[in-house]
Amino acid sequence: MEQATALVLGATGGIGGETAAAMLRRGWQVRALARDPARAAAQWPAGTARPQWVAGDAMDAGSVIAAAHGASLIVHAVNPPGYRNWGSLVLPMIDSTIRAAEASGARIVLPGTVYNYGPDAFPFIAEDAPQHPRTRKGAIRVQMEQRLRAAADRGVRTLIVRTGDFFGPRAGNNWFSQGLVKPGRPLAAIGDPARPGVGHQWAYLPDVAETIARLVERETALQPFDSFHMGGHWDADGTRMQAAIRRASGRPGLPLRRFPWGLMALASPFVPLLRELREMRYLWQQPVRLDNARLLALLGSEPHTALDAAVGATLEGLGCLAPGAGALAAGHP
Repeated sequence: MEQATALVLGATGGIGGETAAAMLRRGWQVRALARDPARAAAQWPAGTARPQWVAGDAMDAGSVIAAAHGASLIVHAVNPPGYRNWGSLVLPMIDSTIRAAEASGARIVLPGTVYNYGPDAFPFIAEDAPQHPRTRKGAIRVQMEQRLRAAADRGVRTLIVRTGDFFGPRAGNNWFSQGLVKPGRPLAAIGDPARPGVGHQWAYLPDVAETIARLVERETALQPFDSFHMGGHWDADGTRMQAAIRRASGRPGLPLRRFPWGLMALASPFVPLLRELREMRYLWQQPVRLDNARLLALLGSEPHTALDAAVGATLEGLGCLAPGAGALAAGHP
């Protein structure tokens, strides 16, 4: 049987890297687009299967089309670093992917978020909930999905997998590594951006990647334009993640530090990252949860790493704990 090929855009990032690794484990041939293939290859974890790195830029439709030749799947996991220039970069990137899918016949996979939704869809969100975002980033996300839906009418198949906030051992733009801890430093405190008692939904990146891999292998069960929600890790009152970080660190008294929303308001006009994080404050002021019933109906279960093991691996990967410390704290010597 001929080996299926997936092209991953954004394989040097968190969800892109984990999805590439998951596809490789499941026997796919994986190509990964990078502006600097040699540097990307050098940063890939040792001792694991490796993608075939090809030179190209997600903004350049020609290089994406060339890289996608013969592929049956394109994973669109590329984002501008640090939330910079979202308005001018994100939509041209998805347009490049759509053109490549039109040329190759591949299905597009887009890792999605809750940013598409506004309060009218809260607190428990199904895949067909109305999308009325209240932020600029959310509005761009909606435009991305609209372009994919229009492309589906022209025969381009799409799968969207929406999740809560990412966390995982590979660095990326996410609240865990930008709001709760400081990558590359020993833990001194836990950042706390939430209103007290408010629940929050998290998604462990390796679980998201495994979910994507299982879904795309059920191609005959998918619609031309399809979407699924993950349940991930639901923190009902905002304290479960904090407790898991404390257990992983072996420091039950690790202090909490309230997130400096007021200072962010002053600095956000000058720092794009802070502006984008501040726009998402509403997601920390009320419980927002994705309904994964449709995913469970298709797959039977959702890939789910125990929270302590996931948090320990994340803190090790971010350089906040010594190698092996997180596994020991989670009870896995």
